[in-house]
Amino acid sequence: MDPSNPKADTSDKVSYVSASNLEAGIVTEGSRFQRFKDSFKPADLSHVPNYENLTDLEKAAIATANSPLQRSLKTRHLQMIAIGGSIGTGLFIGSGKALGNGGPASLLIAFFLIGVMLYCTIQVLGELTVRFPVSGAFSTFCTRFIDPAWGFAIGWNYGIQWLVVFPLELVAASMTIQYWNKEINAAAWVAIFWSAIMVINLFGVKGYGEAEFIFSFIKVIAVIGFIIFGIVINCGGGPQGGYIGGTYWYTPGAFNHGFKGLCSVFVTGAFSFSGTEIVGLAAAETSNPRKTMPAAIKQVFWRIVIFYLTSLIIVGLIVPYTDDQLFSTTGSIGASPFVIAIRNAGVKGLPSVMNAVVLIAVLSVGNSAVYGCSRTISALAAQGHAPKFLGYIDRQGRPIFGIMLSGVVGLLCFVAASEKEPEVFAWLMALTGLSTIFTWGSICFCHIRFRAAMKLQGRSEREIVYKSQVGLIGSYFGVIFNFLVLVAQFWTGLFPVGSSKADVTSFFQAYLAAPIVLACFLFFKIWKKTKFVSLKDMDLDTGRREVDTEAIMAEIAEEQAYIRSKNFFYRTWKFWC
Repeated sequence: MDPSNPKADTSDKVSYVSASNLEAGIVTEGSRFQRFKDSFKPADLSHVPNYENLTDLEKAAIATANSPLQRSLKTRHLQMIAIGGSIGTGLFIGSGKALGNGGPASLLIAFFLIGVMLYCTIQVLGELTVRFPVSGAFSTFCTRFIDPAWGFAIGWNYGIQWLVVFPLELVAASMTIQYWNKEINAAAWVAIFWSAIMVINLFGVKGYGEAEFIFSFIKVIAVIGFIIFGIVINCGGGPQGGYIGGTYWYTPGAFNHGFKGLCSVFVTGAFSFSGTEIVGLAAAETSNPRKTMPAAIKQVFWRIVIFYLTSLIIVGLIVPYTDDQLFSTTGSIGASPFVIAIRNAGVKGLPSVMNAVVLIAVLSVGNSAVYGCSRTISALAAQGHAPKFLGYIDRQGRPIFGIMLSGVVGLLCFVAASEKEPEVFAWLMALTGLSTIFTWGSICFCHIRFRAAMKLQGRSEREIVYKSQVGLIGSYFGVIFNFLVLVAQFWTGLFPVGSSKADVTSFFQAYLAAPIVLACFLFFKIWKKTKFVSLKDMDLDTGRREVDTEAIMAEIAEEQAYIRSKNFFYRTWKFWC
């Protein structure tokens, strides 16, 4: 029917959708149920170029660059995801075991070094995702800038990580609930939490973004509140105990188990920071990555300094590493040094508040797990690295089969009701132990390769819309430091803290991810006979949203001139925020 002619025949009863209504998701006719049902139909891919006569590498680049994911995430979503998105069990619970194994000084040193490495990694990820806001982000970059076989290995390594994290977080949530009520079967709670997270993700990227905005806001407020509380307690303002100061750094001491204790904390630190890189995946679902990504990337600095380092300094000051509560229920909320600090101070009611925050943090990470897994799996399918049906994306931009896969594997959470739960999840955790280290190291190496290709092909760095603040030095530091963490984990995995004898079970539970990544790489390498991507043939253009280089550079120059014209405080603010 002709929308310009109101008298046109309407007997076919086909709904007319104007351009403005289509963008707003409004259909003028048809039931809500019909629109809901139609939303699951395949997304329109008519804009994707023809694949004929292209190499597998070129097909993968085009497919990920033209993903039908919706670009609905706003600046506030990305910034809050960057600030508090991955604050979860690693910080609130895992830091307790780390404090017990290494002492307060080891806890601070390890988290500081991991934080510096992470800041470098996120900076270079920001540079790459602003230029190439493609689906799959770092797994796609590995395919384009290193080797398709490495892209396959890192993509599945990352996807499996989040597949496993989802049921783990659901079980952690049920354990957190038991802090208040141990009578209700854990299976009832995991069923409720599983359903809630799956519903959130069925609302698409907007559902994920809004949920993470709320979750992250609560976590940020809670951590800031704990820091203030900790300072008061340390100065003797609690109902029980007087001035503490730096007493626990002298007695029982700053370090525990020496250098091995320090090395054992590195992997805990990496696990605590894992998920930060999800902001790179989200770049493909933002309308203007050049504007939104740099601001979000810079927020990571504040998360490292305030929400991790400062809170852990406070924890190390008010909880001695010899506190029996750190070991009595390791892995549960009872082992959280945050809750222990409040409990030791004799403040009634506040432990329950902190426990509620931990519950929110756990559900937040579970929500991110479904998002991260579904986007990674769909990108792998688009590149031909996973079954084609897993790349299905509907009209609402939802990778439905990726979400369903997460949901099915998430049903492992019902093992919480079994007596074998500790054994099952110990081995599931083994699949994720080193996953983040491989991902971060690969991101940094992709950046090194990208810059080398730019130089060899005679491309100007002025084309780079957002430059990493740490440059190539940060990338080299990231690669080297991640390698050193792998070495440290090999040692502490084979010879656990407190033991001089080799422990094979402990080693494989700590290092299982490494042989899996290597096996995936060799399998794809032999099967597809892939080649290491040469610098002269590297594709430096497919996937760029900003193609008018001169106009973009002029706009950036104008923005920089405006910032330079302002006072010192404004310039400092813009640099860090």
